[in-house]
Amino acid sequence: MRNAVPPTRGDDLVPGMRGERPRRRGRRVFVTLLAVVLVLLLLVAGVIAYFVSSIGNDINRIPDAFRGLDTSARPADSGGTTFLLVGTDSRSTEPTTGADADPEARAGSQRSDVIMLGTLAADGSTASVVSIPRDSWVDIPGRGMNKINAAYAYGGEPLLIETVEQLTGVRVDHFGVIDFAGFTSLVDSVGGIDVNVARPTSNAGVDFVEGENHLDGEQALAYVRQRYDLPGGDIDRVARQQNAIKALLQTVQQKATTDPAAVYAFATSVGDAVSVDDSLSNTGLIQLAFEARGLRSSDVAYVTAPVAGLGREGAQSVVYLDQARGQELWNAVRDGSVARFAEQNPQLALSATPS
Repeated sequence: MRNAVPPTRGDDLVPGMRGERPRRRGRRVFVTLLAVVLVLLLLVAGVIAYFVSSIGNDINRIPDAFRGLDTSARPADSGGTTFLLVGTDSRSTEPTTGADADPEARAGSQRSDVIMLGTLAADGSTASVVSIPRDSWVDIPGRGMNKINAAYAYGGEPLLIETVEQLTGVRVDHFGVIDFAGFTSLVDSVGGIDVNVARPTSNAGVDFVEGENHLDGEQALAYVRQRYDLPGGDIDRVARQQNAIKALLQTVQQKATTDPAAVYAFATSVGDAVSVDDSLSNTGLIQLAFEARGLRSSDVAYVTAPVAGLGREGAQSVVYLDQARGQELWNAVRDGSVARFAEQNPQLALSATPS
């Protein structure tokens, strides 16, 4: 297995797009799950409240993520805590929604390659991760029908939050992103992760063998970014991303009892890897840590939003969501029964060996 060639670094935001957001040299936002990194992973590692607070001081805050949203029109609070989590890849020079994207979608700006809802149950005993394919054809408020990731390019955090809430009926409590380099450092801090692959593939100079693969940070990045040479394309890539998240969760949990130094290295890397909305204070982090202190990796359910089919809108390849089954899933998110939904719909749940 060969290490991927490290990507060229650059600024994380295109000039003129939400320029007030804090920057860090070399920052690249990429796909993964903030809630897992920031809350679940630290919690299963048994991090004390003081440590969470200390880490919180180093985490960038995203200003005004909920700016302008009509509180009275938003979904009701279901009792749990839900994060809208996006990964964006500012390296791309292509428009956010493809070569035929609307001119208002700035090339390479706010490119939300993955959109996930991470929900922690009110009693902290269970959690769920639901992936929404980036090419899902949805109604974007004030913009009409388009790919869901166009909402982020057109209106930043507030429009994406509004779009997802309208689609799912799930109230978003917090918003977050994770940095490209941060993903690799988080994986490396715990000595890598183990994932199972269904068939041999290659991506970005990394060869993946059938069966178990031990991946360092760069290799893990190539694993979650692969799209081509997978039978299901983007849908399989979503499964790989969830699989990497699960593997990272399990690794941190194992290290908690065998390698405290690795857990410390992981925890201190979080501040360089993630950004959250400015409504999530250090006190809020401590409260979440307390609520979910008994959570374990086996308590987290991973599901992908039901898809009715693939198609084209103009020159764009799009994903059509299954509205009826989707409603069942969103109801499950609201009442905390995603694990039961996954059992009843195994084709939508994360398999033991994704492609």
